[in-house]
Amino acid sequence: QVQLTESGGGSVQAGGSLRLACVASGHNANTYAKGWFRQAPGKEREFVSAITSSGRNTYYADSVKGRFAISRDDALSTLYLQMNNLTTEDTAAYYCASRSRHQGSSYDDPSTYAYWGQGTQVTVSS
Repeated sequence: QVQLTESGGGSVQAGGSLRLACVASGHNANTYAKGWFRQAPGKEREFVSAITSSGRNTYYADSVKGRFAISRDDALSTLYLQMNNLTTEDTAAYYCASRSRHQGSSYDDPSTYAYWGQGTQVTVSS
């Protein structure tokens, strides 16, 4: 079992930046790929970014490519999401997720992630 705890959300004006963090604990907390998803009110949960277990490969939704950066520090058991040039469209609850086994694809599919954090709210105002 892996526990995930997000932090770093808040309110920011458009064009600003935030860095989200997700601390993992439990068995094999740093073994598998991890990702960030978000969910705005009235919308489905959507993929934001993912990083492989090695950290060598990263993936991004088209809507955040060039603005967001995912990274992991397994020594600190922490996953990060640096978000720059935020827009009002980025307003959502952000969730980190971890897989429980090695899978080589479909990083944008939430059903491939076994563990989820409780979410942290990001609100961007114009």
